[in-house]
Amino acid sequence: MTGQTLRQDVLAARRIVVKVGSSSLTTAAGGLDADRVDALVDALAKVRARPDAPDVVLVSSGAIAAGLAPLGLAKRPSDLARQQAAASVGQGLLVARYTASFARYGIRVGQVLLTAEDASRRSHYRNAYRTLDQLLAMGAMPVVNENDTVATAEIRFGDNDRLAALVAHLVRADLLVLLSDVDALYDGNPAKPGTTRIDTVRGPHDLDGIEIGSAGKAGVGTGGMVTKVEAARIATGAGIPVVLTAASHAAEALAGRPVGTLFLRTGSRSADRLLWLEHASTPRGALHLDAGAVDAVVLGGKSLLPAGVTKVEGEFTAGDPVDLLGENGHIVARGLVNFDARELPRLLGRSTRELAQELGAAYEREVVHRDDLVVLRG
Repeated sequence: MTGQTLRQDVLAARRIVVKVGSSSLTTAAGGLDADRVDALVDALAKVRARPDAPDVVLVSSGAIAAGLAPLGLAKRPSDLARQQAAASVGQGLLVARYTASFARYGIRVGQVLLTAEDASRRSHYRNAYRTLDQLLAMGAMPVVNENDTVATAEIRFGDNDRLAALVAHLVRADLLVLLSDVDALYDGNPAKPGTTRIDTVRGPHDLDGIEIGSAGKAGVGTGGMVTKVEAARIATGAGIPVVLTAASHAAEALAGRPVGTLFLRTGSRSADRLLWLEHASTPRGALHLDAGAVDAVVLGGKSLLPAGVTKVEGEFTAGDPVDLLGENGHIVARGLVNFDARELPRLLGRSTRELAQELGAAYEREVVHRDDLVVLRG
């Protein structure tokens, strides 16, 4: 390109996650726009046709929006039950549309529906990775969405931008592309004169003073520019660069052209499930820690033992995520607990050796193992 440099992070990516929002796929009335779907599929198929074609995973919103018109709903319902009903109708329409459109290129589609709980529990997480990895190995196009038909308010990702960032980490992607109805991140509301497109974000400091809350719109979806910037923060912190642009610029973005906004990686890959535990899990309770336990967990990288727990809150079962609180009540970490809430009170403040002697070997274990724990830095 004359006078322009292609983005090498994009061209070098061997596995790419592309996320598209509802407003980029649907009509104003809420139904699927076949032309928009086909245009996106054309761009993705072009990537798949390269001699050194990277793997591509599509994270697609649109199930609820696609189900509105068939159910006679004029707008996205506010109650969860009708959202789930719309998703039930719309998800089939969405996947059928993708299946027909990708079939023009001889590409098979595999549907993968996830909830936040699928991501934070160890066995579910491994199964999700194996499914997606195998679909890619067999040449299929995974189409991922939140399982809106069964996800409750307590276990939802909340928006597919965050889901896409987590899927990018799950499948060990080299690039995340967020497609929206806004062509880039701006330093203010792009509808107002005088605002400027931000070409590159090198770190959080580049966002200082930017009116992110007014730099995009949600349309028929649940996202907006705030959720996209947060998704970019999650992905780049895990070592994955992000391109944010309009769905109409998908082909250019995937070709490495300098459209939209490029968020450079700010961190390196962490243990897979810990990213999901931090960003996708909803705590079912809380454990209060004494000062020694806080130091051991936060500074020492140790497991949480019964001796360091002073109080239990909430109703949870073994394997659920819980917040770990310091003496001032601030959250210092989150982890997967190894005991039910009703079991813990009689264990508090006691050593594992003492508990094993009195209650049996099954009680000589950590309340939260360090491998199932992430420190939360406020």
